[in-house]
Amino acid sequence: MRHGKRFVANLEKVDRTRFYTHQEAVPLLKQTATAKFDESAEAVFRLSIDVKKNEHRIRGTVTLPHGTGKSVRVLVIAKGEKVKEAETAGADFVGGDDLIKKIEGGWLDFDKMVATPDMMATVSKLGRVLGPRGLMPSPKSGTVTADVSQAVKELKQGKLEFRVDDYGQIHTAFGRASFDEKRLIENFLALATAIFDEKPSDVKGRFLKSVTLSSTMGPGIKLDPEQVTKAVTEGRL
Repeated sequence: MRHGKRFVANLEKVDRTRFYTHQEAVPLLKQTATAKFDESAEAVFRLSIDVKKNEHRIRGTVTLPHGTGKSVRVLVIAKGEKVKEAETAGADFVGGDDLIKKIEGGWLDFDKMVATPDMMATVSKLGRVLGPRGLMPSPKSGTVTADVSQAVKELKQGKLEFRVDDYGQIHTAFGRASFDEKRLIENFLALATAIFDEKPSDVKGRFLKSVTLSSTMGPGIKLDPEQVTKAVTEGRL
């Protein structure tokens, strides 16, 4: 695969034979984010799990201390007094059957959906549309709840959902390359800690096989998995 001159120039900044600490990698990620747009700061965690086991299909949420840097459009499916509650909390779209019909018609101009428990029987009919796009509300992610105000506020503040893929990896953004180093490091450690909190009880030995950071268009920067594990377990920056 051939790469452009910009990517090749950025690749030369990364020593591919070594493992970096997260404190070293974050400044390097910023240096290699040279696209004309504000690139995402992304992480790929490769875990020592067996994805064939249901209990190893890790899924969780984390509210990043400095947000994702992305404006999140939140839709709430509710009725009665919960409609006003969602609007007051800052939801972008609020409704019931009217919005469900709109989604059935192909409208998907939102990033997150919250639904009250009493509306899930109707919302579940949208599974084929919402499921593949990661938009289906669920109790696990806190998006099926009677406390719609709290759910909306958390999503607006940068609550992030992560899940393991079929290869035992979690790939997600944890901010923007324009964030300063301190904010990116704190976001990264918050994400890593949340992933470690979901470690299956029967996993012995090393949980984190590898972790790589990059900007959206930049080269991968390999981190020392033992150093990241230590930083998480000891709660150090």
